[in-house]
Amino acid sequence: MIRSRGRTCRIRRRRKLVGSSVASGVNHSHEPEYIQLRKWLKHRGFEDPNLQTAFFSGTGRGLMSTKSLKAGELIIALPERCLLTTGAVLESYLGDYIRKWKPPVSPLLALCTFLMVERYTGVESQWKPYLDVLPKSYSCPVFWEDSTVSLLSEPLRGKAQEQITSLQELYSSAASFFASLQSLFRESVENILTYEALRWAWCTVNTRTVYMKHPQRDCFSRALDAYALAPFLDLLNHSPKVQVEAAFNPESRCYEIRACSSYRRYEQVFICYGPHDNQRLLLEYGFVTGQNPHCTVYIPKDILLQHFPNADKQKNKKLSLLKDYGLLYNLTFGLDGPSWKFLVALRLLCLATEEFLCWKKVLLGESISDRNEKKALAIATQICIQLIEETCTAIEKISNMKSDNLGLEDQLGLVEALRLEDLSVLQGSREILESLKNATD
Repeated sequence: MIRSRGRTCRIRRRRKLVGSSVASGVNHSHEPEYIQLRKWLKHRGFEDPNLQTAFFSGTGRGLMSTKSLKAGELIIALPERCLLTTGAVLESYLGDYIRKWKPPVSPLLALCTFLMVERYTGVESQWKPYLDVLPKSYSCPVFWEDSTVSLLSEPLRGKAQEQITSLQELYSSAASFFASLQSLFRESVENILTYEALRWAWCTVNTRTVYMKHPQRDCFSRALDAYALAPFLDLLNHSPKVQVEAAFNPESRCYEIRACSSYRRYEQVFICYGPHDNQRLLLEYGFVTGQNPHCTVYIPKDILLQHFPNADKQKNKKLSLLKDYGLLYNLTFGLDGPSWKFLVALRLLCLATEEFLCWKKVLLGESISDRNEKKALAIATQICIQLIEETCTAIEKISNMKSDNLGLEDQLGLVEALRLEDLSVLQGSREILESLKNATD
């Protein structure tokens, strides 16, 4: 019999069993903030031996399985008492303030306000163990410098600017409500419930809540109330390659997640936030993921229309049809090349005068003529090349900025990753378009 050679032998054997993907996971469950979080959750009825906090080289902080998990098995069941919802906010000291305020505040603002006040309260907060593990700042574009936002592609840049404006308007509109909470503080409420504090709370809600629809309450505005912050559960990272079943179970009174695939021991456990492209992930969650099967490059309306002359007497009619049928926006290039919607829009815009009566057939995806098809593919190629050139220019600018803006490495790195993905998609689409053009010759 060969005897074990002690701890080193056991570590080597474990690495062999777990594999290289698990070797990057470093157990963090022994750190004080996670110990306190687990104690706090246990007091509220949650104790889960299946998962532990770990750090992974590719995704950062996440949750690692402590045992093998089978497909269909319950990954986590978080009791309702652990969830931070608008119901919990109404039961707190903020409840009376919210019920009395007119016009009613939105469920989102109620949650954000509670987070801001609790964060300010510090050691006296009942939610301190959860607050201590929340990010101190976020990598979403609302946290970025203007110079970084300007490097995003259009229309993502426009969406980011809309989000920033919306957040600024939320802060301005909430000023009177915030002032009504002055009796909760010794110092001026303006120094506590600041724009920066709201931005942090808004990102916390936007990036970390799970969907849980609540009954409509008269003390809130008519905005959808479907937020639930889920401590510990929200440490699960996103992967576009996994599927899970996630919902609040009214019988167990727990928010439950079940795996649709199996996990080995010491493997990182993922959930999927939805079939989102990296532009959506960056805008809403502040990250991009490699090998995303939903890679998409959006085509700005202005670039589309640049390639069609105003001399076309039917141009306005064509644009009206495109608008009516939702073909002016969300036109894309993807891993499979130009989208069906994009090609339909081009075929419609390329219709000759004598072909215009066939516009309904075009909307159904039918090919009208060789001339129309070749012209549509030629313009698609021109637009693709134009976007490739713009993307290459942006990548070069980002590279130059990275050496001069040492405080913006993380922001610039995210934009660069997204732009490099765009370039790959566009180059692949150009090859596909060339093949389609050759097939029509």
